[in-house]
Amino acid sequence: MPYAQAKGAKLYYEVTGKGTPIIFVHEFAGDHRSWEPQVRYFSRRYRCISYGARGYPPSEVPSDPKLYSQDIATDDIAAVLKHLKIAKAHIVGLSMGGFAALHFAMRYPRMTLSSTVAGCGYGAPKGPERKNFQADVNMLAKGIQRDGIEKFAAQYSVGPTRVQYKAKDPKGFTEFAAQLAEHDATGSANTFRGVQGKRPSIFDLEKKLVGIKVPVLLMTGDEDEPCLDANIFMKRKIPTSGLVILPKTGHTINLEEPAGFNAAVQDFITSVEQGRWGKRDPASISDSAVIAKK
Repeated sequence: MPYAQAKGAKLYYEVTGKGTPIIFVHEFAGDHRSWEPQVRYFSRRYRCISYGARGYPPSEVPSDPKLYSQDIATDDIAAVLKHLKIAKAHIVGLSMGGFAALHFAMRYPRMTLSSTVAGCGYGAPKGPERKNFQADVNMLAKGIQRDGIEKFAAQYSVGPTRVQYKAKDPKGFTEFAAQLAEHDATGSANTFRGVQGKRPSIFDLEKKLVGIKVPVLLMTGDEDEPCLDANIFMKRKIPTSGLVILPKTGHTINLEEPAGFNAAVQDFITSVEQGRWGKRDPASISDSAVIAKK
C-alpha cells in the first residue's frame, strides 16, 4: 500500500488518472472511499488523489491525542502533495475536509490552484451554541470509546443533516453507514476531540478570510443548517469566493447529489484554469439594493 509520511503518522493514499492534480479531503464520517463518485468523474481528465486522514485505516491511527488538530489536518494535505512531488493542486474538501481545504488556502496559497470548501461550518456559532457543540463532541467521543464504533455509526448516520441522503438514495446511504461502522474507535474519538472540538470558529477568522487570494468555491446543502450562516459569512468575507447551495440537500453533498456536486466543481475548476474566476466586483457591494456605492 502507498503511504505518505506526515507528522506522527503515515497516510494511505490512492492516485487515479493523469493531468492537473486534484486532491480530495474527506469528512469526519467518511474516508478515502467517500470520493468514489468524484474520482470516477474527474479522473477522466485530472490526476485524482484521495487519502485517509490520520486515524482512518489504512492510514495510521496515532494513540496520542496531541497528534490530532486543525493545523495538523491542514499540514497533512501538504504532506501528501509533497510526497507525490506535486507543487500545486486543486483542493476539494467536505466538512472536516472542507475546514482543512479552507485553512490550506490561508496557510499554503502557493500550493493551491483552487479550493472547494464544501459543508464547512459545524461548530461555527459563538456563545452557548459553540459550547453545546463542544459538549456534544466530547459526549460522542466518550460514547465511541465506551460503546464501540458500530453503535455510534448507527446513531450518527441518521442525524438531522444525514436523513436527506437516506431518503434519496437508500442503497448509497447503506454503503455510507456500513463504511462509517468500519472506522477505528480510537482514531474517531481523537479526531472528534482534537480537530472538531478545538478548531477555531469560522467567525473568528474574518481577517484571514478577507486576505485569501486563491479562488474559492463554497458549497452547502440548503438543509445543512449548521453550515448555512457560516457559508453566507464566508461568501461576504472571501473576495475570491462563489457560493453554491444545493436544494433539498443535507451534509453529505458529494454523495447525496454527485451529479450536481461534480458539475459545480467542474465549472469552477474550468473557470479558474481559463483565468475567468476573479475577485468580486466592488460595485456589487452597496448599502442600497438599487443604488451603486459611491
